[in-house]
Amino acid sequence: MVDVPRVPEQRRPASGDTPEGRTEGHPPEVPASRFSVLGPVRAWHGPDQLNTGSPQQRALLAALLLRDGRTATASELIDALWGEESPSQALAAVRTYASRLRKVLPPGVLVSESGGYAVQVADGALDLAVAEDLWAAAEKARGAGDLCQARTLVNKALGLWDGEPLANVPGPYADTQRTRLDEWRLQLVETRLDMDLEQGCHAEAVSELTALTAAHPLRERLRELLMLALYRSGRQAEALAVYADTRRLLADELGVDPRPGLKELQQRILQADPGLAEPSAPAQEAPTAVVRPAQLPATVPDFTGRASFVDELSDILSTAEGRVMAVSALAGIGGVGKTTLAVHVAHVARTHFPDGQLYVDLQGAGARVAEPEAVLGAFLRALGTADSAIPDTLEERAALYRSVLDGRRILVLLDNARDAAQVRPLLPGMEGCAALVTSRVRMVDLAGAHLVDLDVMSPEEALLLFTRIVGEERVTSEREAALDVVAACGFLPLAIRIAASRLAARRTWTVSTLAAKLADERRRLDELQAGDLAVKATFELGYGQLEPAQARAFRLLGLADGPDLSLAAAAAVLDLPLDETEDLLESLVDTSLVESAAPGRYRYHDLVRLYARACAERDEQPPGERDAAMSRLLDFYLASAARVYAIERPGDRTVDHLQPTEHAGQDFSDDTKALDWLHSEAACILACVQQSLGAGMLRRAVDLLLAAKDLAESGASSLRYEAATCAARDAAAALGDAHAEGRARVTLTQVHSNAGRFDKARVEAERAISLEGADDDPWTRSNAPNELGIIGICTNQNELSETYLLQAIDAFRADGNHPGEASALCNLSRALVELGRTTEAIDLARQGMAVYDELGLTFRLANARYALGVVLARVGRSREALAQLTEALQVFVENRQRLWEGTTHFRIAQVHLSDHRSTQAAQHAELALTTGCIGGDWMRANVLVLLGRCLDSLGQVDRARACWREALAIHERAGAAEVDEVRGLLSPLAAA
Repeated sequence: MVDVPRVPEQRRPASGDTPEGRTEGHPPEVPASRFSVLGPVRAWHGPDQLNTGSPQQRALLAALLLRDGRTATASELIDALWGEESPSQALAAVRTYASRLRKVLPPGVLVSESGGYAVQVADGALDLAVAEDLWAAAEKARGAGDLCQARTLVNKALGLWDGEPLANVPGPYADTQRTRLDEWRLQLVETRLDMDLEQGCHAEAVSELTALTAAHPLRERLRELLMLALYRSGRQAEALAVYADTRRLLADELGVDPRPGLKELQQRILQADPGLAEPSAPAQEAPTAVVRPAQLPATVPDFTGRASFVDELSDILSTAEGRVMAVSALAGIGGVGKTTLAVHVAHVARTHFPDGQLYVDLQGAGARVAEPEAVLGAFLRALGTADSAIPDTLEERAALYRSVLDGRRILVLLDNARDAAQVRPLLPGMEGCAALVTSRVRMVDLAGAHLVDLDVMSPEEALLLFTRIVGEERVTSEREAALDVVAACGFLPLAIRIAASRLAARRTWTVSTLAAKLADERRRLDELQAGDLAVKATFELGYGQLEPAQARAFRLLGLADGPDLSLAAAAAVLDLPLDETEDLLESLVDTSLVESAAPGRYRYHDLVRLYARACAERDEQPPGERDAAMSRLLDFYLASAARVYAIERPGDRTVDHLQPTEHAGQDFSDDTKALDWLHSEAACILACVQQSLGAGMLRRAVDLLLAAKDLAESGASSLRYEAATCAARDAAAALGDAHAEGRARVTLTQVHSNAGRFDKARVEAERAISLEGADDDPWTRSNAPNELGIIGICTNQNELSETYLLQAIDAFRADGNHPGEASALCNLSRALVELGRTTEAIDLARQGMAVYDELGLTFRLANARYALGVVLARVGRSREALAQLTEALQVFVENRQRLWEGTTHFRIAQVHLSDHRSTQAAQHAELALTTGCIGGDWMRANVLVLLGRCLDSLGQVDRARACWREALAIHERAGAAEVDEVRGLLSPLAAA
């Protein structure tokens, strides 16, 4: 059972009603007078803070504020201020304090009543009252299942605290209320953390919970939440160690065992209970039973998934009675299952339409669409109208149709509609009736319609559908192959049904046989046909209806491998203005051949993309236009990424050494928008690199990696960046392009160093230097030794590091690359401090900072501050080190450099631990683990060692040893030099 925070006593009337005029969870406009007790006791009138006087005077004000407007007698106030040891002149003192407060506060706020006093506070004028309302609204939102809103409201409530409540206010009443408010705040924090875990934010919660358990070691609920957060973060050993630490602490301090809930959680973790692995979710209602309709086609016996859509549409149809016609319009690409879903929902909703169900296939995707007049004639006959009574014109038939439906409850399923104009005359339009419409076109112009965009199935739904058709026995024995099949089908229901039907009809085939056939992208569409079902034929219907300009856009935009395309990138591919490109794309969205992923972004379904490429090979003239389109896309990304690089690193000569482009790229008004663009386009940029490794585009592709290096350093895209860099290196080597190969190898050196793979990094950098013509490229000539210098620092080869870094400094200076020179100076400072040359080291770091500062390089200045902070920490100047590292951290956060952010947390944790601030050190170490660090697994192990030292000093010995055991395993796998240090920590002698 989750503990529910208790609102502090003596605050609300017994009814618990929200005061009249106050909106739950949303405080009203700021009143003229405001008061705070969740911190120092303060009062404001308008923007001006009032002088509330001496501590005893503030104690009187606090006692009155916490009575919610009720009158306090003089004796009650004396007890509140002094308790049993009140002075002889206590009553006179109370009157004096009240008189002084009345002079300070606005008229009518402090009133005398029946020999006592009261403070009249407007709604929303007391911070505690606002916090209570926010909590009440959060509890309501959580009960309704809106965890995001509930969490936001609880955070707002917690944000009202400003230090210790009733700070520096004397008296027994203030002491009691302070304890209550502290306890309530802690309960709110526990509730918010519980919601964090429900929403899957377990990794992020570990750091805060580590600090909280250190501050409140006997609070079992916090320990329970920490165990769960660690377990869900894949840190089972630490989770169990938390229980062991807790059990020992409770026995030593209180002589008791952990409460049953904590014991139960430990057992569930030991048993790897699947129920702990994911946040709990409310149970779904069972779907309504499917029944036989009147005119509807039969539903498929293996209908699978789509539970949310079934519920959504069924709810709309079930409430049609008493409402003017309910219309729901489903849109999506061919084969996505619009008809199957609509028929299934219609069967589910049949009981709400006892007067019948009508169905028609409007043939909207074919060459001969159904005419509304003919459809109305068929509907009228089905409703019992004689042929002789059916008029000739569309308008007359529509009017008679509505008249016949009057007073009836009919469901009409209009399948495969071409557009809204075809549908409008066929809508029932009467109270109690409803219509379901399916179309490849989004019917935004169908007034009053509830629009539903149907996407492909989830992987789980797709596998379940495949299993139902093929048979559980065949799929269970080859589950991985089955997953490959449904993925090759793009999770498109029609494709899955075709693939499964082919396999079901061929008993000698294995699932792996089918997966192998579908692995060939060029043959995939041909394989996806069975009987009269074919994916390609479904797409042909939509493609055949396109205008020439639409068809060209459809073909060329499908050539790009990225997950989607921005409008600007699409305009570059098509070599058209933005407005014209947008019109074409939006028209393709309306046909459901292209999806709108987000405003200004467009994407293809995987199978539709294959079809578009097949069309490009077949129809695009001249053939060279395909290569030209991809060249324009590469130019767009390279020019745009170079602009981002130049904005982030003014003065850096890298951009001057990039290949020229014919496209100007995208403009950015500031560095925030530039970084937003780079990170939002990461997947597309890296896909473009891997697609552009031929002889004509290779050098530009490699240079795109150089310009987009922030993607490697941020951590968000580092794995994809590494894969693209490896592919570029191999392509350059195969083509014998030493210029491109050298740059790719130096870039890969940076990637390996970031991941802690220093041996591999060294090999790449040394190979880059040894390539013929390496000295002719100023970029490789300067960056390769700089990277080798960094590797030397990390592997404790500081003399060698100094040699390489001096070479790098000379090369950067020869190229006039001042930011590069500053980087090498800062790196050299770290090598020199390890060699004992402290004064030189600090001087070099400050030189690097001065260069960055002069050039206005905020981000790179953070790197210099980091280097200086490390050097200062190394020589024991902790306060200065913390100042530098904290400023660096802020910049890394602002620039979304997650790996540098995590690494800086690690350095800050080291400083705190060296100054015996173990709780703060543990919190920063946890943040380093959660965020990730430069140095990959090697650095993760170092963080775990540091975290273990912090926990050990806090008395959490079992969890500390769990951290060290994990660190030892990492170092042993890598053969790292730190193995002996960690073994020493785990030895019995060290434990003693």
